[in-house]
Amino acid sequence: ETMSTASTYRDGAVSTADRAVETEDGSIPVRVYRPGDGEMPTTVYFHGGGFVVGSVQTHDATCRAIADLTESVVVSVDYRLAPEHPFPAAVHDAYAVTEWAMDTASDLGGTDELVVAGDSAGATLAAVITLLARDRYGPTIDYQMLFYPSTSADSDWPSITDTETGRFLSAADMEWFGDLYLSDPLHAANRYAFPLEACSFVGLPPATVVTAGFDPLRDEGIAYADALDGADVPVVHRHHEDMVHGFVSMIGRVDRAESAIEAVGTDRDSELAE
Repeated sequence: ETMSTASTYRDGAVSTADRAVETEDGSIPVRVYRPGDGEMPTTVYFHGGGFVVGSVQTHDATCRAIADLTESVVVSVDYRLAPEHPFPAAVHDAYAVTEWAMDTASDLGGTDELVVAGDSAGATLAAVITLLARDRYGPTIDYQMLFYPSTSADSDWPSITDTETGRFLSAADMEWFGDLYLSDPLHAANRYAFPLEACSFVGLPPATVVTAGFDPLRDEGIAYADALDGADVPVVHRHHEDMVHGFVSMIGRVDRAESAIEAVGTDRDSELAE
């Protein structure tokens, strides 16, 4: 599900610092990216990989690009992975780092404008954290950037059953990831595992949802954008009909990755300026 982006992105454009966030569940490694000086929003980023693979390192170039192209301080999270740490370990880590980023934003060089973002499973975590933050009355999240999120445990979406979509991520891959992530099938109905299970989407932060035409996750991503819109949450749905799952992580290899990131940054800026 995830393509390594360890290759450099515009050497020197973004500075980095590795840190650790101490929580009751242990220490969570993070990497902080900053594209120059000046005030800019703080973006907490969760990498893709089906909750099983991926790391801060595999998404290094992706996070460098997001920091640079959206002008934000990016905190990339090395959350715990299944099967050693099944649901809800990743959710606990994601929420803890989001709280930490809010509390330490000024120390990181960011403003108190807080964004959550991610790709694939990481986008799922970002969406889930907005639900948790709403339900727990904090922290205040100002925007969510969701690159082809997995929002449902259902396996009968047309984009999953269509053999044309499984060119980079297959239905079999998704089943394998799900079996490892969910230690009990009952968790599939938990809104903090798959956000489309939520009873209400009212009060969630504005969002951009990016989907790809040749992606098994296409339809559930579209459904999530529609659910937000139906709850009067400001949402921009950006669909890339000719792209495959994971294309944003192909920064430096696929030109569309860069323009897709830039567009999401523009959406965020337009919303935060209102």
